[in-house]
Amino acid sequence: MACGDSRRSMNDDPRPLIAHVVYRFDTGGLENGVINLINHMPPDRYRHAVIALTEITDFRKRIQRNDVQFFSLRKQPGQTFWIFPQLFRLFRQLRPAIVHSRNLAALEAQLPAWLAGVPIRIHGEHGRDVGDLDGSNITYQRIRRFYRPFVSYYLALSRDLAQYLNGIIHVPESKMLQVYNGVDTERFTPSGTRSPISNSPFSADDHWVIGTVGRMQTVKDQVTLARAFVRALEIAPELQSRIRLLLVGDGPLRAECQQVLDAAGIGRLAWLPGERTDIPEIMRTLDCFVLPSLAEGISNTILEAMASGLPVIATDVGGNSDLVDSGITGEIIPPADHETMAQSIVRFASDPGAAKAIGRAGRQRVEKKFSMNVMVAAYQGIYDQLLHRSGALPKH
Repeated sequence: MACGDSRRSMNDDPRPLIAHVVYRFDTGGLENGVINLINHMPPDRYRHAVIALTEITDFRKRIQRNDVQFFSLRKQPGQTFWIFPQLFRLFRQLRPAIVHSRNLAALEAQLPAWLAGVPIRIHGEHGRDVGDLDGSNITYQRIRRFYRPFVSYYLALSRDLAQYLNGIIHVPESKMLQVYNGVDTERFTPSGTRSPISNSPFSADDHWVIGTVGRMQTVKDQVTLARAFVRALEIAPELQSRIRLLLVGDGPLRAECQQVLDAAGIGRLAWLPGERTDIPEIMRTLDCFVLPSLAEGISNTILEAMASGLPVIATDVGGNSDLVDSGITGEIIPPADHETMAQSIVRFASDPGAAKAIGRAGRQRVEKKFSMNVMVAAYQGIYDQLLHRSGALPKH
């Protein structure tokens, strides 16, 4: 079950333990948030364990601390109650001060945490489920309501999710917390001069590049961006010599996007390189970032784009409007609306100077409200406050 061991004895270590519970610990925005939190939180304050109900991949190697424990429970799909005794025994063994589960797939950990007497049990909602983009799935609502009595506090990453928990799941305001994601403003930073990216067909000097980064799946809706790019060139054909499209990521929509572009005769103006690991460098080659998603929690890629000094065009879903100040740091547009998206692209591409100014405003907004330091301080403040309130952590 354990795929990593702490180098310090659990019983001898006075630091409170936070057990982070996720469904699968693999590449993703939620999991990257856990890694950022662990890596940036002062090591003398808390110990950490990562519990994956299914498996932990090599993604764990991004955690830079050597005192973090990892546990893979190999759970089968669905709400399988047989995992409760396994979680109960693990929580009794670890004796965490806090169990922090994330998203619906990990919510079931809250009941065995309650049975094991864990003082503080936090459940975080990070985004919409693939099968429940608008929150109307009755089965998912019932599951959340079933586990509600066992959760001490709920943490919503956006106002949209907070309203869902309060209005639909009936979580009282007294049990609601909110923390925004943070971005590494040193790793994602504007570039004074653009350097060419390996294998890129675009010229840093001659082209104005629109792009997006993400899994190429239905919920991310890159096809609408491909159609918007086609439409933008119909609206302003004079831009054809200058603007280019970059779609980074892999998945079932990749071929469909290429077909849309090829059918319009502009496939040569786009680059779909698949998955890339050099995302900070990719961001620094863009002139405008577009997020065409049908559903989001708090988008890490929006934050990374803003930190990179890019104007952002994003759909009005989830917490996107929490991040993008429409008219100031970018534009918020309706989802699945390639016409409006195309018009926004044309406006930015036709006035690069104004686009750069909007990107600078985005960078300033990130530094003030969405930096890694702000996020870590918020989480640490919540953990400290809740443990003091419960009596599990004495006041200094």
